[in-house]
Amino acid sequence: MTRRTEPGGLDRRRLITAAGATAAATMLGAPVVRAQGKKTLRFLNTETSIDSIRALRVACAEYERQFGTRVVVDSVPLDDAFTKVTTSLRGGQPYDIATFAFVGHVLILASEGQLMPLTELTSKRQWGPKILFPIKNEVYWYPYDYNLAWIYYRKDLYEAKGLSVPKTWADMLKNSQALTADGRSGALFPIGSNGATNWLSPGFMWAEGVKLFDDKWNVIIDNAEMAPKVTRYLDFFAELYKTMPSGSSQASFGEVLSNFSSDKLGHTAYAGRIIEALERNSPALASKYGIMPYMDSKGAAKAVNHGYDGWVVLKTGNSDESMKFMSWFTENHYINFLHTAPLHFQPPRLDVYEDERWRAHPLIEKHKDAVETMRGFITDKSMILTSIDTEGPEPDLRPGKVFEAFVVPEMLQNRVLKNMSSADALKAAAEKMRKVVA
Repeated sequence: MTRRTEPGGLDRRRLITAAGATAAATMLGAPVVRAQGKKTLRFLNTETSIDSIRALRVACAEYERQFGTRVVVDSVPLDDAFTKVTTSLRGGQPYDIATFAFVGHVLILASEGQLMPLTELTSKRQWGPKILFPIKNEVYWYPYDYNLAWIYYRKDLYEAKGLSVPKTWADMLKNSQALTADGRSGALFPIGSNGATNWLSPGFMWAEGVKLFDDKWNVIIDNAEMAPKVTRYLDFFAELYKTMPSGSSQASFGEVLSNFSSDKLGHTAYAGRIIEALERNSPALASKYGIMPYMDSKGAAKAVNHGYDGWVVLKTGNSDESMKFMSWFTENHYINFLHTAPLHFQPPRLDVYEDERWRAHPLIEKHKDAVETMRGFITDKSMILTSIDTEGPEPDLRPGKVFEAFVVPEMLQNRVLKNMSSADALKAAAEKMRKVVA
């Protein structure tokens, strides 16, 4: 999710309609059409920064120079990727390689036999937790980053006001209230019906130990064990909301980035892109932030919200060449690609953290303490790492439907904006969740 000033999970929004498009593509079974002459691979990229596109094109030019195969890179917004892939399949000019940021899209295409297993590539490396999403013992994508969401806070303001890093919700609320001053809001956690809320606001709920499904895919968010946890989360969030700026109900990724980098917030949540935004737009603040995981109400558990991006290889007439390209690219140009968003593209490959080539990037060197904390988020076995779209016993479309239906954002809105009781907000959320996964 690279996320995404537009990021987050916006790509997940078109799951249901896109699934229909894929089914249509499969039914048509259009033939693959290839031009004669030099072999050409089509690579659909969703990392649309100038640096990322340039890194891919440089790698592709080098591959063509070495092996004679041309690789054409098309770059589109993340929201458009799945539709573009399924449309290309239907039109008989399929993409050979594509970028996805939703395991549900991978699941759909793999179940239809449209994807090459990439297990032979991923098995060469050690990976962080919950990132390969194997399906029947095969891995169908090459994850290139985590987009975990954690909490940012203003370290300089903490020091000025004598605050300590919060361990409980009460601490977090007290600190946010203390930093609501001098034209600054104490916190911003989105609450709108958008991907930002799905990605940045449930972390406190995960830390509290909430689960959406049991091992048999029953919705359990309102059972006897989960209900007290969820209602505590809603009550806490309602108090925290009072420290947020006006317009928080409409905030998305851009507002989170701009408000924190313009010195208007004491706390917010995001992945590494905020550090890059501070370096670019507010260098004076780039040494004044701290990061921490979401905490639970009692100071006993901590969590980060899951996020991820990866590449898939489509089954086309060029599959063998595509596999060869991906093997070459991930061994020779992967770190160059990571350096195009050095703090936002958190490596899921554990070997990268020890690679001097990766660590040599000036921003990674400068923010080495934050990088080590980020690394700890995936190596600390006590850390809860989950998200709405990855909840449940295995990769599945049901949590994606809950994500797409904005069940959690609406639950927050019912409690905070409509002043519904936490119990009633939870009841409405559970009913909607059961309906969308039925």
